[in-house]
Amino acid sequence: MSPWNCPTCRKEVSTPYCPLCGERALNPRELTVRGLAEQGLEAFTSIDGRLIRSFRTLAASPGALTMAYLTGRRKPYIGPVSLFLIANVLFFATESLTHGTVFTTPLASHLHSQPWDGLATTLVSQRLQALHQTLDTYTPGFDRAVARNARSCIILMALSFSILPRILFRGSRWPFAAHAAFALHLYAFILLIFCLATSLLALNATRNFDVAISLTLLVVCAIYLYIATGVVYGGTAVARALKTVVLTAGVAVIVLGYRFALLLVTLYTT
Repeated sequence: MSPWNCPTCRKEVSTPYCPLCGERALNPRELTVRGLAEQGLEAFTSIDGRLIRSFRTLAASPGALTMAYLTGRRKPYIGPVSLFLIANVLFFATESLTHGTVFTTPLASHLHSQPWDGLATTLVSQRLQALHQTLDTYTPGFDRAVARNARSCIILMALSFSILPRILFRGSRWPFAAHAAFALHLYAFILLIFCLATSLLALNATRNFDVAISLTLLVVCAIYLYIATGVVYGGTAVARALKTVVLTAGVAVIVLGYRFALLLVTLYTT
């Protein structure tokens, strides 16, 4: 191509891109309104297309997204960390709109409807005495802080799960980072189905319906894990079924543990 001057390196270049900095020759079309519109359309469709493709693959083909990442097919999809963070934003936006309490568990729920409500009552009473506050004055600040903490620390919940596949599939060829990618994809999927669950609970908040939704989510999670582990780790059907039971129980325990950890962190930082 005709020589052009790189505006960054100040050197004459005869290739489409500058070999020193990667800059490319200015196209006069880019300085037109039509050119700006074309750039915007290209950027939007590129990002949006990858995002939609990633979520579609995540939901319809368990394990396929992880395998694509592990085998180097990363161009068509959003990376596991980015995908998880986007799912996290979607989930907390849905929870905020529907007034859900999956992770932004208010103090009243900790005191009356969680498995640790007795311990929570004791800890909160001690904390109130130390702060010289009443429950009514303390609760609003706690509820705001627990919502903030839930958003900022949720990735730790996903990463803690990665220890389980590392143990259960220790004979696999994958390094620990692969198990972390698997966990991030799993929890991105879980956050998506939590979006649906919180929307349904907003329509029917009865105790029985809540229990039914929780059990349904566990079953969906188990099915997802059974298929995904076959794609990523392989193994016989019986072995995968047994490991799926352990992994599903691990998901439930980690979710409850995350709620309890949020109680402790928020209680002693507010």
